[in-house]
Amino acid sequence: MSALTTRQDARDRLWKAFEGALDRLIPPDESVPLKGSRFTDFEDQVENLGRQLLPVALEERAALEGNAEVSNPGCCPFCGSARVYLKKKVTQPELLSPQGEVVIRKQHARCRSCGGSFSPSGS
Repeated sequence: MSALTTRQDARDRLWKAFEGALDRLIPPDESVPLKGSRFTDFEDQVENLGRQLLPVALEERAALEGNAEVSNPGCCPFCGSARVYLKKKVTQPELLSPQGEVVIRKQHARCRSCGGSFSPSGS
């Protein structure tokens, strides 16, 4: 089992996403006016910043997990057989979390005994 990224790469991607969102919220150029004039505008802007950053943080955290990618699919969860193989095709489904859409990398395995298909990666 292995992670799909390194901590430094994950931090770099999250930092770049944060800098981009921060530049849109509070532009570094003093000549660019700030958007909004009411507190509700500010709340909306900060919520938008969260919607941009939280999915990226979830994706990177999931990619750092040790069971994000397996080299051995283990036993079939349906019949218990060890005659299981990893499929070459890896999908990237979009999951809907409370923080927004998150794209994860998902491996697939198939059992030669019962024909069942499952994901050997941890949840």
